[in-house]
Amino acid sequence: MNLTTHVGIFDLFIFLGIFQGFLLSWFFIKNGTSGRKANLYQGFLLLFLSLGIFEELLNNTGYIVFVLPITNFAEPLNFTYAPLFYLYVRSTLDPQKKRAAWPHLIIAGFWLLYMVFHFIQPDELKYNSYVQTKHPDWEYLSVNFPLSDDPLLIRRFTNELMAVQFVIYIGASMVVLGKRFKLLNQSFFRTTNESLVVLRNTTVHFTILVMIFLATKLYFGIGSDIGGYLIAAYISFMIYTTSFQILNRTDFFNQPHSFLDFPMPKYKKSSLTEEQKAEILAKVEAEMAEKHYFSNNLASLSDLAKRIGSTSHYLSQVINEKRGQNFFEMLASYRVEEAKKILQTDRDNKLTVEEVAEQVGYNSKSAFNNAFKKLTGQTPSEFRNRWK
Repeated sequence: MNLTTHVGIFDLFIFLGIFQGFLLSWFFIKNGTSGRKANLYQGFLLLFLSLGIFEELLNNTGYIVFVLPITNFAEPLNFTYAPLFYLYVRSTLDPQKKRAAWPHLIIAGFWLLYMVFHFIQPDELKYNSYVQTKHPDWEYLSVNFPLSDDPLLIRRFTNELMAVQFVIYIGASMVVLGKRFKLLNQSFFRTTNESLVVLRNTTVHFTILVMIFLATKLYFGIGSDIGGYLIAAYISFMIYTTSFQILNRTDFFNQPHSFLDFPMPKYKKSSLTEEQKAEILAKVEAEMAEKHYFSNNLASLSDLAKRIGSTSHYLSQVINEKRGQNFFEMLASYRVEEAKKILQTDRDNKLTVEEVAEQVGYNSKSAFNNAFKKLTGQTPSEFRNRWK
């Protein structure tokens, strides 16, 4: 068994990207609460992408030979990338609407179970598979195992199935995104909406990944693994840019810190004075009451903070302390109050419930109904009937 390994500068670039990916995914998943499902999907997407390029790094450097039992451990994850990306886009555009995510991961779950046939194979066979892919000029080991690692003969079509899945899900994401651009009368390439800019750029990055994958497979052949290495490098680049964006937006540098600081309870070390809190709250209330910011169906904590010249951290603190709510709860309270006014004045039922929901910033009737009933104890229709 040849134990030759090689680590180049490019491998180091990818390794550091993997490390950052693991770290970032932990923070995204940690903050993926019920009101922030987009963070949860983004966190798992980062985690699975990092695991995927980690396997690619092991194969390219030769270190996979020392951990042969886990060869191809990331193969089932290939079928999570596209669905998680779509779920991330969908949840970002409509954070309040609850939809089941598991149907989108059925293929990945099936593939994980199917990979049992591969995992039980002897190490010699896994070594031969590595040699065939990366070093076809090396000598193969003699091995005979009666059970096939691909009894249904479907693993040979992994690349093709991945390509089809990516095209479907990225296409679906673009359709959803395109509808939102059209609804807000924004251009895909010229938009001032921060959320749409982020989603547009992320979609472009994933489209580039698919193009790299398809181009390398078409040029070098389906059996070639060059595309995997290029994709690993590009994903590492995406992780670096994500880290830069997070650090560039943080309010950490707006206040003094020690290198030895440990995480403290939320807001405990905030430097905001009571006067500053009152000023931020007044700006928030002005945005809501005078400019009807809540009617923006892409309203977000970061966007509102930018509008009032504050940071997301400070804004979240003020909303929590002064209103006893989180951002989404505050948003819902303004939207429901506005909806009540509309329903009270619409005596002739000229507006449908869906139209009222859209006017106050909701993207779906179900999300509007849930929020309205939670705050009033009645559905919008029941409330309107009381004022007839």
